[in-house]
Amino acid sequence: MSSRTQSWKRELQVGAVVRQKPGATRWAKHVWKPVAIIPGAPDAFWKELVREGDVVDYHAGTVTMELFRADVEAYLVSLNLTVPSVWVILDQDEANDSPSGWVVSAVTASAYEAQDALDSGENIVEAVPIPATLAAWIKEFVDMHYIEEPFKKRRRKNDIEGIEGGKGDPRIRQVSDVFRPPTNTRKPGVH
Repeated sequence: MSSRTQSWKRELQVGAVVRQKPGATRWAKHVWKPVAIIPGAPDAFWKELVREGDVVDYHAGTVTMELFRADVEAYLVSLNLTVPSVWVILDQDEANDSPSGWVVSAVTASAYEAQDALDSGENIVEAVPIPATLAAWIKEFVDMHYIEEPFKKRRRKNDIEGIEGGKGDPRIRQVSDVFRPPTNTRKPGVH
């Protein structure tokens, strides 16, 4: 069995660091934003890491980041960003156990998965820089599984089902192309 088929998936425990800052309006008491990740982190749930005045960094949670062979193109997109990034996805805390009202649901290296989470509008999804060691781990997986497929230009069929394209219904007499611009029907005006 080759190394490519043997290792179709990789997993790593990753902690998410979420920063709490004072809100900018009276309606938002605090702003919560993922700012970093901790590769190989132990389990934690909203453990305070650093406090500087009103700004607090929490180890909000640890989840398993998974890499799949089928998603290597999305990982390549993440690695080729100006600042190579992974995405931290926070979901609303249904159990109300967290101080923020959010829980870490995923950390993903897939730009496509992050876009899907953003599309729902119900999550906090934030790109955070990848530490160099984690970037190397992801890059190794991509190099092992990525196969670039050559671009194949498709040829358009001009005559579908024997009907000449652009002429419309063959039962109706049509002298010219139905997609032509209309003729100038304006009559010369008197100035």
